[in-house]
Amino acid sequence: MTAPTVSRIGDPERDTLAKAADENFPVAPFFLPRAWRDDLMAVYGFARLVDDIGDGDLAPGGADARLLGVSATEAEDRLVLLDAFETDLRRVFDGTPRHPLLRRLQPTVRRRALTPEPFLGLIAANRQDQLVTRYDTYDDLLAYCELSANPVGRLVLAVTGTATPERIRRSDAVCTALQIVEHLQDVAEDLGRDRVYLPATDMKRFHVQEADLAANTAGASVRALLAYEAQRARDLLNEGAPLVGSVHGRLRLLLAGFVAGGRAAIHAISAAEYDVLPGPPKPGKLRLLREVGVTLRGEG
Repeated sequence: MTAPTVSRIGDPERDTLAKAADENFPVAPFFLPRAWRDDLMAVYGFARLVDDIGDGDLAPGGADARLLGVSATEAEDRLVLLDAFETDLRRVFDGTPRHPLLRRLQPTVRRRALTPEPFLGLIAANRQDQLVTRYDTYDDLLAYCELSANPVGRLVLAVTGTATPERIRRSDAVCTALQIVEHLQDVAEDLGRDRVYLPATDMKRFHVQEADLAANTAGASVRALLAYEAQRARDLLNEGAPLVGSVHGRLRLLLAGFVAGGRAAIHAISAAEYDVLPGPPKPGKLRLLREVGVTLRGEG
């Protein structure tokens, strides 16, 4: 659940939203209606900030902590910050929030009749990151993604007024895949945070130790493990891809961008021969456009 750190000393709201450019998927592209773009950016601002709190990526200076009413002595405690952030989130639904990103979110919540549950799920995922740093099984990882990733897709469907049980199921598959792909890209960075999102049972199967993940370059066993996990993510993207064909117009292009972003990222990992340890492999724009075309045609 990480993204490149950008200094937010000057304007916490503006610089958090600027991180959208670093994601594997389009957040609120220009071709969407202005109202959708505004609401999707408001949702993104919440999701990005809660991840920054959970990852310890808030800008120096303590501006976010002050906005949330957290003292300087407690500002280094991520659980305290997450509790304060949840309190401010609840003001979105009943009151006046303190943080500008939550004030920005409030009109979206009211306009789209959003409920607290997906937002609370994202906060719960970041709390879990402070307490759980290893996952025994793939099912355990999927349960984490249910909190850390799937609420985002559900919010997109809610904002665009297109949620149905079947679309939510497909969206969950896509969002879980995108989260897994991000974990694969960020193996080294996550290990630096004392987190491993590769299931322990899979690591054992491929004879991978944590020390292998700390190397400068991946050995054969690590590459085999990454290829295995990447195929799982690819399968999830394929399972969720019919979501794209279930909608029309500009929303179809947006959702195709989500699926294509995941597919392009997996291609980049494969092109690096599954050696993600020197740094996260990133897809080029041409590859992304190709994957958008494949997804819109219902191929892949």
